[in-house]
Amino acid sequence: MLRKRIGQWAVMAIAVPVAAAGARKLSHTLESRRGSNRATRLLNKGADLLRPQHAKRRRFF
Repeated sequence: MLRKRIGQWAVMAIAVPVAAAGARKLSHTLESRRGSNRATRLLNKGADLLRPQHAKRRRFF
């Protein structure tokens, strides 16, 4: 049970940010070669969904 939790933590702490960075890098590479298209927009949107670059301000009031 503890091993499963450590595995889940490793995926969330390491694999997800690496996947988001890879998607963002691939998107920028494709966009520089071929311009903006549906694939590059979807890759950027997916990377932002996994790991946003800009922190959103949270208002508590």
